[in-house]
Amino acid sequence: MKRTKLKISVIVPAYNEEENISPLMNEFAKLDRSWNEGLEVLFIDDGSRDKTWDRARRLASKHRFLRVFRHRANFGITRALETGFANARGEVFCFFPADLQFLAADIPRLAGPILADTADVVTGRKIGRYEKRFVSGVYNLLSRILFGVKVKDLNSVKAFRREAVEDIVLRKDWHRYLVALAASDGWRIEEVDVTLKPRLHGKSKFSFWRIPIGVLDLISVSFLLRYSRKPMLLFGTLGGVSFALGVISGLVYLGFLIFSGTGLRPLLFLVVLLVLMGLLLVIAGFIAEQIAQIKAELDQLRKRDR
Repeated sequence: MKRTKLKISVIVPAYNEEENISPLMNEFAKLDRSWNEGLEVLFIDDGSRDKTWDRARRLASKHRFLRVFRHRANFGITRALETGFANARGEVFCFFPADLQFLAADIPRLAGPILADTADVVTGRKIGRYEKRFVSGVYNLLSRILFGVKVKDLNSVKAFRREAVEDIVLRKDWHRYLVALAASDGWRIEEVDVTLKPRLHGKSKFSFWRIPIGVLDLISVSFLLRYSRKPMLLFGTLGGVSFALGVISGLVYLGFLIFSGTGLRPLLFLVVLLVLMGLLLVIAGFIAEQIAQIKAELDQLRKRDR
């Protein structure tokens, strides 16, 4: 007999996937019948311009596990996941694309370590032919270097313990860094193999511009994780270096003044600039520390009010 307690919430963002939604829901229907865990599927139509929404509504009346939501415009995967997180009722959240390249049958493998309490976040390692393998490989390598997350594939299906995502604040396109953000908060990370299939219907949403945007996002997230809680570490270091260079430049200026009897006015300007910049950076560090302290106190109050 199927358990009545809802445990798994599968969040499926979709944009112009009208040909994929019906076979995808058939896969979820098989999983719902065979897997002895409470299951719901939250289908988020992210402003599709085809018949995705119409088909989703019809399927929702057919499948009791399916709940559908719609964005008035195409806001992106991160916004779709936020909609899913806000409305999900399960203990485990699973991010699952709508392009039929992954198997719904792999969801128990993703959720299993979380349900067994051996992990809090599980990411899938794609097994199969992948057209963007090189780009994905570079992204994953940079992610491992910058974030220290010891998994090989961060750009795949994922499962999260509910509590692991409740305190994460996402910005546009930051869904790619959910695992890194969760790891920075001390949640246990695990990786499992998942099957990857070729896309049969629809078009890939990948474009060239996602490469430079992704690199800039990597730098931004890495900066946030390293320095948002200890901003003086950054500002103080830069300020100290600038002040030290100013002192060295000042000694060089004095040397010219003593031994040649004349000073170098441009060098004097450089000394003043470096010293003032160093002092301003340190002051900015103190201000940033105060802001970080206020943010930490607000986070504590928010957790206490839950």
